[in-house]
Amino acid sequence: MSLRNQVALVTGSSRGLGLAIAKALHAEGVYVVINYVDPTSEDTAQANATALNTIAIRADVTDLDQVQSLFDRVESHFQKPISIVVNNALGAFKFNGPGRKTLDQISWSDFDLQLRTTLQGALNTTKSALPGFRKLGGGRIINIGTNLVQNPVVPYQDYTAAKGALLAFTHTTAAELGPENVTCNMVAGGLLRSTDASAATPQAVFDQIAAITPLRRVTTPEELAGAVVFFAGPLAKAVTGQQIVVDGGLVMT
Repeated sequence: MSLRNQVALVTGSSRGLGLAIAKALHAEGVYVVINYVDPTSEDTAQANATALNTIAIRADVTDLDQVQSLFDRVESHFQKPISIVVNNALGAFKFNGPGRKTLDQISWSDFDLQLRTTLQGALNTTKSALPGFRKLGGGRIINIGTNLVQNPVVPYQDYTAAKGALLAFTHTTAAELGPENVTCNMVAGGLLRSTDASAATPQAVFDQIAAITPLRRVTTPEELAGAVVFFAGPLAKAVTGQQIVVDGGLVMT
C-alpha cells in the first residue's frame, strides 16, 4: 500500500507535533487534512493547509457528529475516503512538571478532560473511519502515546492515565479490526523540543532528560513523526497492536 495519493487525517495538527506529522506524511505524497478545534487557531491552520496544498477543518474530536461531518467533507473534497487516521489531539495541557497538580490536588474533572480528548476522540475517529476503510479494503490507525506510561517520572496523573487507556484501546482495536485489514499502532513520545505543551517545561528539565538519554539529546517532533510515517506506510503492513517508543532510548521496552 503506497502512501502516495492516500488521504490522512491528523487530529490537532494546526501546530506542534501534529503539524510535524502532517508535514512528514505530505512529504511522502499523502493528502493530509489539517484539523483544529480552537477558533483562535484558524488563521494558523488555514495558512498551514495552504502550504501543504490541502484543507483545514475545524472539528472537536469529542463530538461524534462533528467528526463524522469532517470525514464526509474530506471524502467529498478528495473524492476518496480517509485511509490513515492519526489520533494526536490533546486536551489543554502544559508539561510544567513542578507546577502540575499532585494526587491530593487533582480532581476528576482534570482526568475527564484528558480522557474525553484522548480516548473518546480516538473512538470517534475510529468509528467515523470504518465506512471508508471498508470501501478501501483496509486502513491505518496510529495513536500518539507517551513514554510516561512506562516511566511515570512526573505527576502527570490525568495525562498519563488517558494515554494508558489509549494504549489499551490500541490493542483491542488492532485485535477487532485486524480481519478487515485495518492496523492500529501507537507511537509513544517522550519530552519533545519543543511544542506548545512543552514550552512551559523548564530548561533544567530538558538538560536532565538529555543527560540520561542514550542519544544524549531531547527528541524533536520531526523525529517522532518518522515513526508515524513507518506505521502508515507499506513496510508496516503486517505490524499491528504495537507500540514504538521514540525518546532517544530513555525508555526501553
